[in-house]
Order: sequence, then C-alpha cells, then structure tokens
Amino acid sequence: MGFRQNKQEISGLLLAEDFERSLEKICALGLKKAVSPLIAFLNSRKELQRWRAVTGLGVVVARLADQDLEAARVVVRRLMWSLNDESGGIGWGAPEAMGEICARRQRLAREYSKILVSYLNPAGNYLEHPVLQRGLLWGLARLAHARPELAREAVLYIQPFLYSKDPIHRGLAAWILAGLQDLWAEPCLNLLRQDNSRITLYWGYILKDCSVARLTEKKQNPEDPC
Repeated sequence: MGFRQNKQEISGLLLAEDFERSLEKICALGLKKAVSPLIAFLNSRKELQRWRAVTGLGVVVARLADQDLEAARVVVRRLMWSLNDESGGIGWGAPEAMGEICARRQRLAREYSKILVSYLNPAGNYLEHPVLQRGLLWGLARLAHARPELAREAVLYIQPFLYSKDPIHRGLAAWILAGLQDLWAEPCLNLLRQDNSRITLYWGYILKDCSVARLTEKKQNPEDPC
C-alpha cells in the first residue's frame, strides 16, 4: 500500500470498537509504513482518533525499536523537530506521542525523557502554547506512572501548572505528582483534593470524564484512573 491507502486504512482502525485488535492490524501494515499516517492523525479534528494515533504511534515505535533502534530514534527526533520553531509547524500531538513512546520502551525513555521534561523548563526548551502544554503534561503523566524514576525532574517545574486557571493543566499536573509519589508533593496535592472541576482524560483507549480531585489519588487503577 502507498501512503494514501495506508492512511485510509489506519483512519478506520483508529476509530474501531476493538482497538486492541486494530493496533495489531496497524502494525501488520508495516511498522515503518505506519509511522507517517499515524503522525498525520496527531492533528485529526476527531478527538478520539487523535488520541488513539498517540497510542498507535507509541506501540509502533516501541516495536520498531526492537527491530531497528536507529529507525525508532529517527521517529522521536521527527517529533522533536515538529516542536522546533524552525520546523514551521506547531507539533500537535508530539509531546503526547513522546510520552507514550518513552512509557513503552525503557531504552528510548532513557535517551529522550530528559528532553521531554525540558519542554516544561522555562530555562530549557519551554513550550509556551497552552494547548501544547496540556499535551506535554499528559505525556509526562504517562511517563510518570510507567517510569517514575525518569520523570522525577518534572517536579522542579510543575508548580505553576498546579495553580493554572486551566483545569486541564491542574488535573494533569496533579496526575504527574500522584505518579511520582514524592512526599514533598503532598501539600501541593492537598490544594487540589477539593478541586471538583471536570476534565476529559484519555486513558484505556477511550475518553473519560474525570475530576481534578480524582487525579490526585496515588493508588489508582492503571486501567481506569477516573
């Protein structure tokens, strides 16, 4: 199949009811061939399709790393480039995809988790766009719950998001701290334990309605934090 045919096939698979099966079908199309269509869907107007493209890219790149580590690195660098001002784009979905990839493969996480955290650092590669910041926080939360030791540095830069006017910022920042389980974070989490603002969270391949307060809890069901 060419790019257009692959993209059309993947479009339907991303919205299929049995998404676990869809992931296997996407991989069967060819790992390298699936990358570009999945990246294209990171900018989909359909929210569920966009988020499942994040998952799909994470699965594809993780498997690709087992076969061809350098090819997997190229994909991550492609996502990083999309967040660079010189790319001419905005990089929608890139931080989420990086977080998903790092959560799924430790080798890639060791190489790129610090770069992911640097997007939170005002003295580093700080992402200023509020919507990109949402994606970054989700990606870091995904990493924090999968590999907390590699996301721990995020605590140095998370505080402004705990006080954000945006409830999605607050909820995802709390979710990061809950995953890291640092004792110093308790006072910060306590501030949000009474925050009943509702946000939409992608987890378990679907979109869920969740309160900010619920995301402060440490002992969450990994299949359903809400």
